[in-house]
Amino acid sequence: MERKFKTTFYSDFTFAEMFWETGIKDLYKRCLKEWHWDVKYFTELVVALNWKIRERYEKDKKVAKVYDELWREADLLALQIFKGEDKDYYLRETD
Repeated sequence: MERKFKTTFYSDFTFAEMFWETGIKDLYKRCLKEWHWDVKYFTELVVALNWKIRERYEKDKKVAKVYDELWREADLLALQIFKGEDKDYYLRETD
């Protein structure tokens, strides 16, 4: 089953890569600011970061490392802020 996203995070990060690490980190910060409270959108952000790690690993390990650092930060943040059903949703969708 192919995953259907509500967001454009994955393609947004692809575009941000044109501006290297600065563009990627800037987009990440804006996404956090706008969507940290919405478990579904935040989960899609974390999934997009994870997919970008995998996609970039063979092509550009430096960019993959940036995505990995952001993914780890976002995952930790999600585990801290989401409780109850929201946390269950996050864990189920990112498993």
